[in-house]
Amino acid sequence: MRALVVEDDPGIASGLQASMREAGYAVDLCTTLDAAWLALSVEPFDVMVLDLGLPDGDGIDLLARLRRQAAAGAGRQNLPHNDLPVLIMTARDGVSDRISGLDSGADDYIVKPFDANELMARLRAMLRRASGRSSPVIEHGELVVDPAAHTVLRAGRPVALGGKEFALLMALLQARPQVLSKARLESSLYGFGEALESNAIEVHIHHLRRKLGEQLIKTVRGVGYFVPREVPAEAAPQ
Repeated sequence: MRALVVEDDPGIASGLQASMREAGYAVDLCTTLDAAWLALSVEPFDVMVLDLGLPDGDGIDLLARLRRQAAAGAGRQNLPHNDLPVLIMTARDGVSDRISGLDSGADDYIVKPFDANELMARLRAMLRRASGRSSPVIEHGELVVDPAAHTVLRAGRPVALGGKEFALLMALLQARPQVLSKARLESSLYGFGEALESNAIEVHIHHLRRKLGEQLIKTVRGVGYFVPREVPAEAAPQ
């Protein structure tokens, strides 16, 4: 999952980035509203964690702009996805502040200081709702994927995946049966400035097929990759 963290406190930002990367997110940091809007306009993020007190204004203004931009910019390119799940992360703990944040379009609200595990749980819940799931695990044929525990079972047997492999599997499973381009998958797995080999996605796909079955991930030549909604019988492990 690709996440944007909008936070101007260096200590909080770096700590949150480290925790989220450990949980499998590709994380980009912005310290101002202008930088965040630019990032949202050029990259397809899956979730945003938004502070309110920023050097060039209030995070609520960015959130309101995000939620209303669809009608104003219908048909235009390079506009942020206005349905992006947003978690407000702020020191403002008043009831009126929480109401204002939620009524402005936030999906959730957490008050500083917070426990990192709680924030991760809230992000997982938001992403479940965004993908239309209610179950905390993802099931696909013989596969059972637990995003919270970072575990994968195939026919009841655990399968060890690397961090990028797990993130790629999650992206494909949550998008199924949509075809995701190589560029879209790269943007989901790697943040700004992260080293990326030209064949990284192909290598991760190869490893996933070897570990989880050759039929799990399909290739549309020249377009991208997808996981079929229905599981072919031959995909089941022997």
